[in-house]
Amino acid sequence: MRFAIMENVASEGGHEIDFDRILVEELSALSHDVEFYVPEGHKFRFDYKKKIHYLKGCGVSYDGAHGAKKAYLALKREYHRQKWYAAMYDYAKAGAFDALIFPSATYRYLRSLRISPLKKSPVPVLFLIHGLTPAEAKKLDDAAAPFATVENIRIGVQTFAKAKLKLTAQHTKIYPPPNYIPRDIPADKQSATAHDTLRLGIFGQYRREKNVDSFIRAFLRGQYNRAVQLVVQGATTNKADAQDFEDLIGRYANENRLLFWHKPLIGAEWQRGLLSVDAVVIPYGNSRYLYHTSAIIGNAMGHRRPIIVADNVNPEILHDYKIGISFKSGDLESLTTAITKFVNGYDADQEIYRQELSRAYRDFSPTLLAQNIISLAEGCYA
Repeated sequence: MRFAIMENVASEGGHEIDFDRILVEELSALSHDVEFYVPEGHKFRFDYKKKIHYLKGCGVSYDGAHGAKKAYLALKREYHRQKWYAAMYDYAKAGAFDALIFPSATYRYLRSLRISPLKKSPVPVLFLIHGLTPAEAKKLDDAAAPFATVENIRIGVQTFAKAKLKLTAQHTKIYPPPNYIPRDIPADKQSATAHDTLRLGIFGQYRREKNVDSFIRAFLRGQYNRAVQLVVQGATTNKADAQDFEDLIGRYANENRLLFWHKPLIGAEWQRGLLSVDAVVIPYGNSRYLYHTSAIIGNAMGHRRPIIVADNVNPEILHDYKIGISFKSGDLESLTTAITKFVNGYDADQEIYRQELSRAYRDFSPTLLAQNIISLAEGCYA
């Protein structure tokens, strides 16, 4: 089958790169062809080694926009989206591909489809959605309602919380999210390195409002029976956050239990970063992630690293797989207790983590994601 991927994320981050890599590499491994269709001027931060077609109308980012400017950019984005949809319809009519994928869609994509000729596509159009809150599920149902009898308009929803998701939208397939595996690291170098100091890691974009300092203090308050170190990686996107992170680094300059990385990690460097720690700490709790997928959990499982995670972030994972410890979201004392319990019990629990991570690695294989997308393209919704 020939798949077209319409990628229009203007500010492509590490997660978008990793997800597109899964689509490209896993679909290709299953003997399918993949090509990209992107807005004019779009520059990938990773070479997927696939043919790229450029569409008229540049991508539009909301970064730093507020008020009237953001409203204007929203109108501009919608105008360009209609041009992209029309172009993709022409490609579909010409037989350029057998199925079209929108890899990071929302219900807004379906709203836009109502006035586009693409709704009459002669090939399946797959809108892949990365989790839904109950409110978003209702919006998706409403947006999808006009296409209830349009067989080629299809929706894929990935979630760990399938039992919580109540959808009435037709032509919808619900499936688990993928693990993000260390694709660029040889298999013999993916195991944890034996060392006396247990290394924990906090990864992701740094913003002042995340209050990382409070998480660091929670870690430092722990009473540990072994040497332990916390790696804090932060990618910053503006001067204010960058300065705040540098101030944080300076504040703990003499604390040898802390190691700071002030830089973005992409591709192999991201993979090496995750593999360099023994466990991943996910301290940012958010009720949104009772429904949406936490990409860092998928990364931890794909790199076979146990987790210390807030109890409102994909709780189904620790319910079904003994791969770590949870703590009460927003409760720093609970976080300290969880880290202490994890560190002091690590040697005794390590074999359980290894076995359970192997099971999770298998159950959320990226190959299964590709198979579910193929199944959706073939019209199977079970």
